[in-house]
Amino acid sequence: MKETLKTGSMDRKVRRIHFVGIGGIGMSGIAEVLLNLGYEVSGSDLASS
Repeated sequence: MKETLKTGSMDRKVRRIHFVGIGGIGMSGIAEVLLNLGYEVSGSDLASS
């Protein structure tokens, strides 16, 4: 399955995104931006944060 990126935004066919290792500063920041753009975001991490 090929995911495409449009200029400046993700193809809106993608609505839900799951991050592995979301507890880090980088991944959680990306997740927050995507939430603010209206995506459904979930994630998991070995350590609680």
